[in-house]
Amino acid sequence: MTGGQVAGLIAAIAFLILVLFIGMFLVKMNKTLGEVNRSMKTMTSDVDVISHQAEDIMANANELLEDVNKKVATIDPVFQAAADLGESVSDLNTATRNLTDRVSETAKTTAKTSLAARAGKTVFDLYKNRRNKE
Repeated sequence: MTGGQVAGLIAAIAFLILVLFIGMFLVKMNKTLGEVNRSMKTMTSDVDVISHQAEDIMANANELLEDVNKKVATIDPVFQAAADLGESVSDLNTATRNLTDRVSETAKTTAKTSLAARAGKTVFDLYKNRRNKE
């Protein structure tokens, strides 16, 4: 074998090894892409299921919200009546305080008048007794 034939043989073997490595790489790449495609199909179906479940949840949430709004509208007059009752009780307390103050003032005035009447009666009785003695 000549030098050129040996060099050609080495080049052919190197090219064969290169082709084998590229072939193995392409086989592995093909497997990987197959796995990626299966994963994408699985994820797509899972996303579809999750999307349908999310739509169901949103529909239920909307129904619940409507139900709560109706019930709140039904209960609203009760809260308004309670607020009105609280205001009425507050007004009643104010009126009671005013009445108590008036009664207290009247009692004080009556006590002063009674004291003045007693003092006047006592003075009158003393004057009368003194006059009778003279």
